[in-house]
Amino acid sequence: MLIDDLMPTFDVSERHHTLALAPADRTYEAARRLDLARSRVIRGLFAARGIPRLVRARRRPMPRTMTLDDLMGAGFVWLGEEPGREFVLGLVGTFWKPSGGVLRIEPREFAAFDEPGQAKAAWNFRVIPDGDDRTFVSTETRVRVPDEASRRSFVLYWAAIGPFSAVIRKQALSLIKREAERPAG
Repeated sequence: MLIDDLMPTFDVSERHHTLALAPADRTYEAARRLDLARSRVIRGLFAARGIPRLVRARRRPMPRTMTLDDLMGAGFVWLGEEPGREFVLGLVGTFWKPSGGVLRIEPREFAAFDEPGQAKAAWNFRVIPDGDDRTFVSTETRVRVPDEASRRSFVLYWAAIGPFSAVIRKQALSLIKREAERPAG
């Protein structure tokens, strides 16, 4: 898997999968066109994550879309793709801080990035055909925090946020499945 090449070591891993009753190519395209804003649950969780900004009176409106392009505009980087099979996004920051502390890096810097005080996350989507009209689609999120002090902060953050992260990933898979299974036309 591409994610294995990009982040072979990590402190946290979260995996989810579903079965789409659709061909692999249609399922992969649905993953590439994913718009997280189509889920009320995800919109609500993203809005809740913005509560610290509201307290500081720096309110930003919820975006109308949350596509892969939108995520990259917010600091994610496109790390790579095996067309028709898997793609991986990355993010670097201090996720445990209210602002998220996103650090913009170049994709080529991601694999070697290991700066104390920062975490890096890789997030993939992968499709595996199971016959003509059945496709397993999975997502995995991996996080690496290189120093002990930051890791302690991240572990506390993850204990609180991890279950909600799982909901977002499961909702994303549900959106992909629904789009892939939608009748053509």
